[in-house]
Order: sequence, then C-alpha cells, then structure tokens
Amino acid sequence: MGSGRGSSGPSLSLKTSNKLKRKQLYVQQKKVTGKARHEERHRRRREETKDPELRRKRLEQNQPSTLDTKRIWDDVDDDSLGAVVDVAQLKLRRLQEAEAAAAADADADAVMGEPVDKDDDVDSMLGSDDEGDEDEDEEERLAKAQRERAQRQPSIAPSTVSTNLDITPDSLASQFKYLFSDEPPAMAKILVTTGLNGTIHKEAQEMASVFPNATYIPRSAHRYGHKYSIREIAKFAKNRGYTALLVVHEDQKRPSQLSICHMNGEDAPPGPTLTYTIRNYQPGKIIPGHGNATNHYPELLLNGFKTPLGLLAAKSMNTLFPPKPELQGRQVLTLHNQRDYIFFRRHRYVFREARPTEKNVVGADGKEMEGVKGIRAGLQEIGPRMTLKLRRVDKGIGRAGSEGEDALKWEWKAKMEKKRTRFNL
Repeated sequence: MGSGRGSSGPSLSLKTSNKLKRKQLYVQQKKVTGKARHEERHRRRREETKDPELRRKRLEQNQPSTLDTKRIWDDVDDDSLGAVVDVAQLKLRRLQEAEAAAAADADADAVMGEPVDKDDDVDSMLGSDDEGDEDEDEEERLAKAQRERAQRQPSIAPSTVSTNLDITPDSLASQFKYLFSDEPPAMAKILVTTGLNGTIHKEAQEMASVFPNATYIPRSAHRYGHKYSIREIAKFAKNRGYTALLVVHEDQKRPSQLSICHMNGEDAPPGPTLTYTIRNYQPGKIIPGHGNATNHYPELLLNGFKTPLGLLAAKSMNTLFPPKPELQGRQVLTLHNQRDYIFFRRHRYVFREARPTEKNVVGADGKEMEGVKGIRAGLQEIGPRMTLKLRRVDKGIGRAGSEGEDALKWEWKAKMEKKRTRFNL
C-alpha cells in the first residue's frame, strides 16, 4: 500500500504519488540527462578540434526551420504581375535552358556534318572603321554618361537579401513603361498631403521630412472652402513639376494608410498608384535614444523584394529618393520586406573601433571580410518607424482615377494568406 497509485511500471519518476519522492527522482533524472549532454558536447568539441570539417558540416545541417525557409513558389514560367515567382531564379533557369538548347543544336549540327557557324575574320580594309568610332554621336555619349551617373554603385559587401532592380522582367517594364524607363530619373520632388479634414499634421510633416525635396500641404474641407479631390491635387502637382504625390490617411488620429501616386513626365499619364496600410507607427521623438535628422540625401536599402510585384514596390520607393546619396550625412533608410510586411526604418551610422570582445565581420559566405578588421558600425535610429503592407495597385490616380479593363492591376485578398508559406512580395 505504501507504493501508492500508479507506482508500478518503468516510469516511476513520473507517476509516483509521493510528491517529495517524485521531486527527488525528477532532480536525479535531470542530472543524468544534463551530464550526458555535457559529455556529448565535450566529445564533439574534441573531435571538431582535430577535424574542422566536421564542424562545418554540422553547422550546414543545423539550419533553423522558419517560414522563410519553407517559402513556396508558383511552379509556372510566368513573370507577370501577381505571379509568385523568384525573378532572379526564373531568369537564371531561362538562361540555362537557352544555353542547353543552343548546345543541343550545335551537337546536332556536328552530327549531321554541318560546320558550326563561327565569326569569320573580316577583311581588315572593310572591317576596321576607326574613323566611325571616333565620330560617335556626342549626344548619345552624354546620355550614356548621365545614365551611368544615375545608377547606384554596388556595395563591396552585397547583402544576400538586397533587391536587384536590373533583373526586372520585360513584361513588368512594358506594363509600367514610365516607371521602368531607361532614361535617367528626374530629381525627386514630392507633394505630401492628408485626407479631408486631416488632423495628423505633425505625423504628415515628419513623413515628409523623410523624403528629400518633399513639401507638405494640409488638405482642408472647410465649409466655405473647395474640397479638392485627389485627381485635382494630382493635376496641380503635375503642372508644377512634382514627380510623386503622397496621401496620408488616418484612423483615430493615427496614420493608417499611405497612397503613392507617380506623376511621370509631362506627356505621360500619371500612375501607377500603390496603396499601403500603416501599422505600428511611432514618431521619432518617442524612440529611446533617437537622433535628429539632417537635410542630407539618405542612402536607400531595399531588402527582400523578389517577385514581380515586389520589384514594382521596390522601384516605386526607389524613385522617391535621389540616385546619389550624400554620404557625409551618414543617414540610411531601410525598407526590409519580410513575409509581405515592409519594415520602414531610418538610422544614422558611425564607424568606430571594435571592442576586444567583438569578433571580425563576416560576409555572406561566412568568411571574414578583408579590409574591415577592427572596424564596427554603430546605429542610432532617427525615426519615424512604421510597418507597411501593400494592399492594391491601380493603373492611374487611385481607384477613381483609373479607367479601362486593366484599371486595377493587383489587389490584396484574404484568401492570399490561406497558406502561411506563400508570400506576394
């Protein structure tokens, strides 16, 4: 009777009715398992010290399983807007298929006995045209130099999640030809306003301070004043040389929605309009240890935009900032896309000497980077901070200003999030 209920069986430490005995057995079991783990860890350390290749293999296999690693893609050969495909991988696959087809054709020609076409040497008197090369059109040369100056220089340590806008598919570029134009973009000039009877003037002014060359104009619905529509404001902005119109809407006196309408050139119709919802907005003044912004052009980081829709959102944000940042300001604006949420952050960085306890900086390949040993970067957030989520893409000026069958390019729907491992951006 002293054994108590449930005392029989091998799992005595879990089922004994005596509380003190159960606690004692649990402590003993804990010590045994902890000792076994400790011995296993030291044994593995000794083996990896002798053979570092074992540690490398273990770390390669010991990868955490997250939603990002489980992300699924559409198994289609389509790069149109709305297709959930990795544009970089799709382009690489198409290139490999084209090379394989060309190699197969060359092998077939070799089997049939036909010589493979090669570039024959051209007669030196007919092929050399040095005078024509020297007489290249001066305007074309200047335009090429201007396009090169407008492009951002690649980083010496590229990120594994950075967005490459050079791989934009042709179908997306032809659909938004004014946004993805080969011509160098004009200097950004932005008009920021609010909804009718807006009360978030401080928040809208702070958001306008993020974008260089931005002007904030409050939008009123006074009983004796004219209630200007978004289309009328867009026409006003386009006639005065603005390149984009930003409309900040509010809910319970907090920013809740951001609409970005591109004005394009003088002869081009305005559009597209991208509408985002705003979550977790925090002004810079309530961020602990925040810094004060300066008027320098910030550097822009676009991370995690992989699909055609993601490239459209990244290009839309890219046109709101000058192509040449002012590095002396040491300000950087980060738009990090993760699971279709775009995290909006603005920081100031400073380079300092590394502390003795800090390790060297490693690159994307896991190896230490040359030239930056003993150097660290400190960050100070400036603000504001917010989280954006893309809801719809319209062809023209918002929902009401878009016409035609293709007026609505893309719209978020609840069924798109039925699978937690499928993302649109």
